[in-house]
Amino acid sequence: MRVKRGITTHRRHKKYLDLAKGFRGARHKLYRTAREAVERSWSNEFYGRKQRKRDLRSLWIMRVNAGARLSGLSYSRFMHGLKLAGIMINRKVLANLAIEEKEDFAAICEAAKTALGKGAGK
Repeated sequence: MRVKRGITTHRRHKKYLDLAKGFRGARHKLYRTAREAVERSWSNEFYGRKQRKRDLRSLWIMRVNAGARLSGLSYSRFMHGLKLAGIMINRKVLANLAIEEKEDFAAICEAAKTALGKGAGK
């Protein structure tokens, strides 16, 4: 007796067509184009997760830079001053402070300034 594989093929095709739901044109109707579109979307999805981390870090840097410039420091001088002062706060927290807690961020800027002043005397 021969093996008929119609059910297996239908299931595999249906899996990809279900994943392609919402795609435009033939990409959600035809199996081959749907499979290509879904597999490409998986690779873009992976790339996007890495890209989001880069985008957020650059956003945090922009916010910290804007806050530091209000206190008369550039971003790089501010970060160097923090390192000299021994203040270990990551960019995400610094950005949040620069946006929501301006007084606390200004105090951190002053600490960085004084550390820079002490570092110049060496």
